[in-house]
Amino acid sequence: MKNIWLLLPLLLLLSCKSKSLLTVNGFDKKNTNVLIYKNEGFGIGPCEPSIFINPTNPKNIVAGTVLNFAHVSMDGGATWETGTMKSSHGVYGDPVISADQKGNFYYLHLGDPDGTNWASSRILESIVIQKSTDGGMTWNDGAAIGTNPPKQQDKEWIAINPENGELYVTWTQFDKYGSKEKEDKSLILFSKSSDEGATWTKGYRLSQYAGNCIDDDDTVEGAVPAVGTNGEIYVAWAYDEKIYFDRSMDGGNTWMEEDGVIVDQPGGWTMDIPGIGRTNGMPVTGVDHSNSKYRGTIYVNWADTRNGINNSDIFVASSNDQGKTWSNPVKVNTDTTSSHQFFPWMSVDAKTGVIYVVYYDRSMQTDRDNDVVLAYSTDGGKTFKSEIISESSFPSPGQSVFFGDYNNISAYDGMVRPIWTRYEKDGLSVWTALIKKGLAVE
Repeated sequence: MKNIWLLLPLLLLLSCKSKSLLTVNGFDKKNTNVLIYKNEGFGIGPCEPSIFINPTNPKNIVAGTVLNFAHVSMDGGATWETGTMKSSHGVYGDPVISADQKGNFYYLHLGDPDGTNWASSRILESIVIQKSTDGGMTWNDGAAIGTNPPKQQDKEWIAINPENGELYVTWTQFDKYGSKEKEDKSLILFSKSSDEGATWTKGYRLSQYAGNCIDDDDTVEGAVPAVGTNGEIYVAWAYDEKIYFDRSMDGGNTWMEEDGVIVDQPGGWTMDIPGIGRTNGMPVTGVDHSNSKYRGTIYVNWADTRNGINNSDIFVASSNDQGKTWSNPVKVNTDTTSSHQFFPWMSVDAKTGVIYVVYYDRSMQTDRDNDVVLAYSTDGGKTFKSEIISESSFPSPGQSVFFGDYNNISAYDGMVRPIWTRYEKDGLSVWTALIKKGLAVE
């Protein structure tokens, strides 16, 4: 039975300043910023935004934000309506949005079946996935993935096989979240569904090495799966100042005997950015599904502090042999300053093969203010160009405001929709930019 969430009037969402839309062929020629949602005051969220463009109808875009918000646009992102998700499995953040080739949307999040958060022993009992068949307007009650009490399930992501519609989810399992006990471990797990998310296989251990449960550099985290052009499944994650890699060539039935290492990650996946409570450089995996000459190339995007603890940068490495070998890291941010760039996310346009990366940037600032930058590559990740896409800089929230653990971006046939969290003194808000790029792979 479906949950039909009430849509808030759009006028309530426009209480924060935003510019009018000046469009050319339906898209803004100056990357107009659009407010998706603003929280009046300082409750939890909106933050940790995820966004996805419907491949069957690109005007239909769905986004999710902490703690339980769902946002829907039917006009390419120019206007949005917002509601809240409900499920008998509970809804407790870490939103992830994706869509299959039929136009079905999927909203993944953490479970909280008792609805009492950390007061309950069942918090993070499962990864939860809910499905929408009407563009994000209504959602089913959802299915639980990885339930294995008393262990806790966290930090999930999804990839969808475009050929057969199978869903692949990876995440971190904690013996006990936050525990400092040596016997408590964290693992990267995998599960798949062949029936549009109704049922799921038992969680399968991917990570050869177990991490601790502190939620820091020695915890295994950040697993983001991607599907290859022949149905391969690729996954990268961070642990112990390295980015690890695993792959399956048979739909997730078998995996590599030993985890590969893509690259060192100096400083680890946790990052200390002044003015932000916590940040990370966890990896994001993507594959070129276009008909460009880079078709099948795997890309992994991350951040680290190899250039100095006060000079975090964004990187991409690539593989054109199914992950057997990897290129040297390519620096994505094009500045030459000693400044912070952080919270990257990557999308590889399935139609054009162009790589897009969104991140926060301080290279133009002299304090703790932040800009949002979009970088892009048309030569298979060998070089990048970048531009500031936020219409104005904004201050950092400080230690007391939860700013989230990631941003996101979706690109489809030159239509690019980054999504990010913005802070002002009166609260948090989530934004996108209307970007149309007529780029092609060189």
